[in-house]
Amino acid sequence: MKSTSYRDLEVWKKAISLAKTIYEVTCKFPAKENYGLSIQIQRSAVSVAANIAEGQARNSRKEFNYFLNISLGSLAELETLLTIAFEIGYIPQATLNELHGTTDEITRMIKGIIKHLSKPT
Repeated sequence: MKSTSYRDLEVWKKAISLAKTIYEVTCKFPAKENYGLSIQIQRSAVSVAANIAEGQARNSRKEFNYFLNISLGSLAELETLLTIAFEIGYIPQATLNELHGTTDEITRMIKGIIKHLSKPT
């Protein structure tokens, strides 16, 4: 678990990849959503990676755990927003399934780190 940088964490790399994919998906939304649903989806995706990085950089197990939990909240928000985007016809079922698969994987990874951090040192 000892890492010198958040950039070494596979979960952070996957979260960055997810954010990139989210930007690719939301750029296809109607222009009227540029300051609505699109930006909310983008911000929640960016928040996942940003909070992983901030928490790891704090060099405190307690703070890392805190920021990982914020990332989990951002993932739940992202999944909800993507479901809304699907329901109103902005993304197809296949894209929703793929993105939910990615968010599920990142969620499992984060929960694994949280579990590791809860072990006595």
